Amino acid sequence: MSKYEIYDRTTALSGITHSQSQQALTSLDPPLLTRIGHTSGFRTLSTLFYDRVFADKSNPWFLGIFATSTKSEAIDNQYRFFVQTFGGPELYKEKKGKYTRLVGRHANYKIGEKAAERWVEHMEGAIEEHENLREDIEAKKCLKWYFRFMAYYIVVASEFMRDDQLSGGTKLDSDRIW
Repeated sequence: MSKYEIYDRTTALSGITHSQSQQALTSLDPPLLTRIGHTSGFRTLSTLFYDRVFADKSNPWFLGIFATSTKSEAIDNQYRFFVQTFGGPELYKEKKGKYTRLVGRHANYKIGEKAAERWVEHMEGAIEEHENLREDIEAKKCLKWYFRFMAYYIVVASEFMRDDQLSGGTKLDSDRIW
């Protein structure tokens, strides 16, 4: 399956086109890294997100996806990924190596649509709570589009991963789709 077919399937699930998802990376002036408050702004976003995830007692199946990480590890990994993705220093590469491989790092978790939607709900809540984004409607819209597309991209692209493309995760609940 080509990347364009994966994008089309992701769009069908997420309601966001690949082009829309990329606006957070390419079309904001000043760029998102500046708008959110540089690296510390992404640390705040990741903290707000994982505060929501780890408090989600009504959905223990969702929290189970994060069972292989401590909250502080999860915050740090996500923060590093966001900083690097949105034009900051290569913090994720420093810790995890040359490739980000977003799908490969999540492939062993067999994340399905239900988990993608729950992830998006928590991330959109964190975006709304973020002090530097409260009044920035354009940045919030672009971030929400990016994260919604990418959450569902992981679902779709994971179906086509080869064993040699896996780069993270732990085999947990192998028969279960989150």
